[in-house]
Amino acid sequence: MTNAAHTMFAADEASRALGIELVEASDGRAVATMTITRAMVNGHDIAHGGYVFLLADTAFACACNTHGPVTVAAGAEVSFVAAGRLGDHLVATATERTRYGRNGIYDVTVHRETPGGSEVVAEFRGRSRVLSAKRD
Repeated sequence: MTNAAHTMFAADEASRALGIELVEASDGRAVATMTITRAMVNGHDIAHGGYVFLLADTAFACACNTHGPVTVAAGAEVSFVAAGRLGDHLVATATERTRYGRNGIYDVTVHRETPGGSEVVAEFRGRSRVLSAKRD
């Protein structure tokens, strides 16, 4: 099913240029993935936090735009839990916590799969704000 989040993501050249894929988006929830490339690794030989934040922010944007009105970030914070590494396939799962008036709060967990199971890389909380009515 296509919704406003899919339309927005299709026009998001920044995210798509980094190889981010939108796996699902509906009813205040979204899942996006990205693989850490050589260009995303910093001087410590770990994933630059900005790329991890960008993946989480993309999932957040998709989740808060599933309802239709144009919605943007009003603020966000991230906690880096573990270092991402070259070749890691990261999965960001965004979940709506609440919407009130034109505002919303969304949590995003970024994880990677390891032989021992899923490992959290970052936790992100985003605050959204509706800007206008539904897209044309």
